[in-house]
Amino acid sequence: MATPLTADRLLSALRVEGLEVVEVPGWRTRNRDHVGPWGPTHGVMIHHTVTRGTAHTVALCRDGYPGLPGPLCHGVIAKDGSVHLVGHGRANHAGLGDPDVLRAVIAEQPAPADDEATVDGNRSFYGFECENLGDGLDPWPVEQLLAIERVSAALCRAHGWGPLSVIGHREWQPGKPDPLGFSMGDMRTRIGARLPGPNPGPLPPLPGPVRPVVDLSRLQAAFRLDPPKKGTPVSYGGVEVVEVALVNEGLMAKRYVDGHAGTETVLGYSRWQERLGYSGRRPGQPADGNPGLTSLQKLGRRHGFEVVA
Repeated sequence: MATPLTADRLLSALRVEGLEVVEVPGWRTRNRDHVGPWGPTHGVMIHHTVTRGTAHTVALCRDGYPGLPGPLCHGVIAKDGSVHLVGHGRANHAGLGDPDVLRAVIAEQPAPADDEATVDGNRSFYGFECENLGDGLDPWPVEQLLAIERVSAALCRAHGWGPLSVIGHREWQPGKPDPLGFSMGDMRTRIGARLPGPNPGPLPPLPGPVRPVVDLSRLQAAFRLDPPKKGTPVSYGGVEVVEVALVNEGLMAKRYVDGHAGTETVLGYSRWQERLGYSGRRPGQPADGNPGLTSLQKLGRRHGFEVVA
């Protein structure tokens, strides 16, 4: 628990850690403080952006998009390891998460599995978005991983926190996959090696891309049960993996990537089925949009996820 760093202290902490920091104009006063408090802060949360291109990514995280105003984080960590500060104060990055995870972060204990979304994380965490497509295939350059390590260590050092104060979005909010492509456990080990205290020993090598796994039966249940539900509840996290693939195929608008298998997701999958040559039961009828094993495996092979039936 800590009072958030001032803008000057945040900038200084990052630069002392050896980071290349880019100050995006207006970052010191860009925040969402008018809708709720920021602080006390308890930790650092790491995300991936599902975007390509640093300029586009920084602009999106600075300004947000319809339905989710910026800033969407405090800083963007680019592929080249540079850190672009876009906001200071409350930011729309964490959303609601698990109270048991928050208690574990505060106590600096290993976090339990997240299964609730009831506590405001925008108040409690620094957020850093990392430029990556989030498909399990887009590489994480060494420079970028080192910057994630250094950013996290800088904030832990400034507040007297340990590495267990750093979590991924996927460890906070059910259904979120980010960051996808490296282990947060390995990253915390590397962060810990930078902080005061016993040396943890030789660091394990950072792993290659992790291929997400989509369970066909759980996906089919979400596609069947989610469209009538109000709002965008997430009933199965694998839906978001499929949504990202449909977006990359040009079959679905990115703004609908939310992990909820709603009408637009079903329509997007129907378009994928039609691209493969499937159609409805009657002439002229669109494909039903219900994922089958063959169509899902073909989508997975193109976009880097495994399928279990």
